[in-house]
Amino acid sequence: MAIRVGVIGTGQIARYRHIPEYASNPNVELVAFCDIVPEKARKLADEYGVEHVFTNYEDLLAIDEIDAVSICTPNYLHAPMAIAAARAGKHVLVEKPMATSLAEADEMIRAARDNRVKLMVGHNQRLAPMHQVAKRILESGILGRITTFKTTFGHGGPEHWSPTGKWFFEKEKAFAGAMADLGVHKADLVRWLLGEEVVSVRAITRRFEKAGTVEDNAMALLEFSSGTFGVLAASWTYRPGEDNSTIFYGERGMLKIAADPKRPLILALAEPARGEMEVSVPPLQTNERGGQFNSGVIDAFVEALVKDEPPPIPGEEGRKALEIVIAALKSAETGETVRLPL
Repeated sequence: MAIRVGVIGTGQIARYRHIPEYASNPNVELVAFCDIVPEKARKLADEYGVEHVFTNYEDLLAIDEIDAVSICTPNYLHAPMAIAAARAGKHVLVEKPMATSLAEADEMIRAARDNRVKLMVGHNQRLAPMHQVAKRILESGILGRITTFKTTFGHGGPEHWSPTGKWFFEKEKAFAGAMADLGVHKADLVRWLLGEEVVSVRAITRRFEKAGTVEDNAMALLEFSSGTFGVLAASWTYRPGEDNSTIFYGERGMLKIAADPKRPLILALAEPARGEMEVSVPPLQTNERGGQFNSGVIDAFVEALVKDEPPPIPGEEGRKALEIVIAALKSAETGETVRLPL
């Protein structure tokens, strides 16, 4: 029996990732699209043979035959839509950041639990083959204790990905800028790769060139429970291309992830005669031309529904990444180190 899906919001993330990935999954039937701009939803519905098109998400949720929804809307709408979907008995895949506050995230998690539906957050980086292999390398202990790291996600700004997405620059709708858009990805990634929690955050944010009311650059110093610490950078002003790299430094060498465009994953050991080992893995997705391919998010969500198993990135995990972002914003505002949990 196919999982019947509705997609709320038909902007770029839905158009290039959610919808085509659902369409390519043999266990999915696309049932309905919703967008406040009906022409956008109708065009995609015609392209994918989808029967129902709505401008009000509550109308979409009222359809009995829908089993699950993807929420691909501006950040401030994630929580109310996810909560409404859970209360309507629909499983939920929500884009990152999952919410604009920890209180919202908690309500989303509670609504999913109380209504016995699954809640997954679209943190696609931990599902990338490159990062899956990197985690196994880190868990092997070959690098010894990890002491420090650098992780970066920066590009020229969301206007290049979504020319009509003016909400990215409005604090009332986005709640934060580059840190919520890109930094949250890396916050999720490094805590998952290291398998431990952040205990303190010290951050600086700036708005150098983007018009609006949110930061276009952020840099945070994260300290983990083991004493490992490192820098997380998020930017909307990197040019000419994007930087989506992570480097871990250990007692016996380093692991370079997406730091060399020609060699996506490099394990460099300090032991004599060991040298560098290159691991052949697919590249990371990018928002640049030719950089779109299956993220693994939709397939993982659908598999969890088909097998009736917990999703690989549940709401609780999305909340922890959001907590790091909120701590960074608080630190940047106060100029002080923020301890976690908040």
